[in-house]
Amino acid sequence: MWIALTRELSPRLADCELSFVDREPIDLDLARLQHRAYQTKLSELGCEVRELPATPELPDSVFVEDTAVVLDEIALITRPGADSRRAEIETMADVLAEYRPIRRIVEPGTLDGGDVLRIGKRLFVGLSARSNSAAIEQMQTALAPFGYRVEGVPMRDCLHLKSAVTAVSDEAVLINPDWVDSDAFADFQQLRVDPAEPHAANVVRLEHGLIMPAGFPHTRDQLRNAGLVVHEVALSELQKAEGAVTCCSVLLRNI
Repeated sequence: MWIALTRELSPRLADCELSFVDREPIDLDLARLQHRAYQTKLSELGCEVRELPATPELPDSVFVEDTAVVLDEIALITRPGADSRRAEIETMADVLAEYRPIRRIVEPGTLDGGDVLRIGKRLFVGLSARSNSAAIEQMQTALAPFGYRVEGVPMRDCLHLKSAVTAVSDEAVLINPDWVDSDAFADFQQLRVDPAEPHAANVVRLEHGLIMPAGFPHTRDQLRNAGLVVHEVALSELQKAEGAVTCCSVLLRNI
């Protein structure tokens, strides 16, 4: 059984941090409906969904992925690159301590969980505006005893590494090569997003299929033609806050 930790939306979602998208009005009621549908899809695909209460003073707090990297052995609490988001980590640390031993990224390291892509025993970390090499060094020290290898990946023109690439299996990734060097993933089969759908690379991989945002039909069809099961969810309002499907949950195996 997988557990999906999620968080209720802050009523201040419209005050979120933005880096690569323009600010647009956000329909908060619709955002809540879309978030609930996302949680329902996680449940339908086999996750036990645990929703944490809203933290109204923290606009970005629905994007829980950025607060932690959870492996079978430990939970690594991040130190987000945006100062405004660092208050989000303590309540997540308290919850994750129920499931895993806790380690932390400390100064001068900065790390957003959205920059961490795990495939097997390899963790790829985007060298973004939010995550730095000091955090990668701390991760390698913390995770080496468990057999993990941590690799920094240069990227460009997007917020997080998982905006540009996610795993669709142990052998294949979905990638936007305009935002990340595809050579970093030379060991994997590469399915490239449709050029007209640059934001389509972010998908959640679960045992019973992939979850991807609605609105990217060409990339969706490519995934299905590759034999993958794809489930779409509408996330238009959270996308206005520079969110996507992976960032709205922290997934951990219930062990």
